[in-house]
Amino acid sequence: MSLLVRRWRLGEALAGAEDANRREGLLLLLAAVFVLVNALALGLAVEGQLAWRHLVAPAAWLAIMAVAHALLRRYRPQRDPFLLPLVGLLTGWGLILLDRLAPNFLGRQVLWLALSVAAMLAVAALPRNLRLLRRYRYTWLTFGLLLLAATLVYGVNPSGAGATLWLPTPLLGRVYFQPSELLKLLLVVFLASYFGEREQLLALNRNNGRFGPLPYLAPLLLMWGFCVLLLVWQRDLGAATLFFIVFLALLYLATGDGRYVLGGLLLLLAAGVIGYFAFDVVALRVDTWWNPWPEADSRGFQIVQSLYAIAAGGVVGQGVAQGFPTFIPVVHSDFAFAAIAEEWGLVGSLSVVACFILLAHRGLRIAGRAGRPFRLYLAAGITVVFSAQTLLIMGGVTKLLPLTGVTLPFVSYGGSSLLVSSLMVGLLLYLSAE
Repeated sequence: MSLLVRRWRLGEALAGAEDANRREGLLLLLAAVFVLVNALALGLAVEGQLAWRHLVAPAAWLAIMAVAHALLRRYRPQRDPFLLPLVGLLTGWGLILLDRLAPNFLGRQVLWLALSVAAMLAVAALPRNLRLLRRYRYTWLTFGLLLLAATLVYGVNPSGAGATLWLPTPLLGRVYFQPSELLKLLLVVFLASYFGEREQLLALNRNNGRFGPLPYLAPLLLMWGFCVLLLVWQRDLGAATLFFIVFLALLYLATGDGRYVLGGLLLLLAAGVIGYFAFDVVALRVDTWWNPWPEADSRGFQIVQSLYAIAAGGVVGQGVAQGFPTFIPVVHSDFAFAAIAEEWGLVGSLSVVACFILLAHRGLRIAGRAGRPFRLYLAAGITVVFSAQTLLIMGGVTKLLPLTGVTLPFVSYGGSSLLVSSLMVGLLLYLSAE
């Protein structure tokens, strides 16, 4: 009887895996149609005819996604079928956008995409378990902090001006890596491991209304405090805000008490007030968020041009290469969402929002089905990173929030962001398959 049950369950698992493979393949096919049609439209708009040079990057993208689908089908047949198509659609859209806005960076981004997808597949398929991440949390986080601290001495800015947040990579030539991007993932791993081992001790006694055992939070606060202080020191305030949000979200998930969140938000507000008077960059972003129009030709130029672009897009957009998003400074990185709003309109903007909502839904679903605390917190933390980062940059571009300078995951130009985001999706794929 038990043999029959095992065979029946095995048959169900195989049928479910085959259904997931078909669903993922169909969604990737739809993403490929969207990317290739827009690549053809871009060539027609720019060259006036079918231009094969605009199809090189989409062809490379298609090959990368096909290999990823085949390998996941072979090594992780029971994975979540929505994650790879979401990554494929957003990265393909990002390549079209980069070819439109900054074609000199396109080849470099394609190479980063190949490396990132390879890293994602390695994380999704190779590990037998996540014990190394869970047991050596202090080692991983210390490594990330040392990389971040190295930017204080060896940091550069590829544009030649501004905060020196990147480290040069002599072996790779003119390729730069941003340690704060990797630190996002390492901080999530650290918090997931810490909360996973101490979730009972950190829980609050709701009956008597007292806070939980605060001494158990001391190592956690110490390591997280180092992260935030280093980020503030190097004036990477967007990453510092993101780290704070991730910490509060996981702390609330571990304790279930809103007083931690309320206290954290009050601290964040106080830090914003202090930062306004202490840092020129914070004052600039708050002033241009509150009222950019008096300085629309100087300090508020970037956000004003972003608002013009969003308004010009209307419902269906101007069409690829038909608008003027290049008037926005650094549009291919910080303001990619504004370019989408202008050339694909409200329909395109809401489509991007829907992609990230679906990504958050799948991440929370994976967290809810995780059988162990560490895996639950890891999946939830990765989901919070994607959601908070997307909310911060979309809110900044539309002037709902002060601009923080973070990137739109998978869409904006940036190799470090793409690589780390792909690693996080690789972990979600691993957890969904398990």
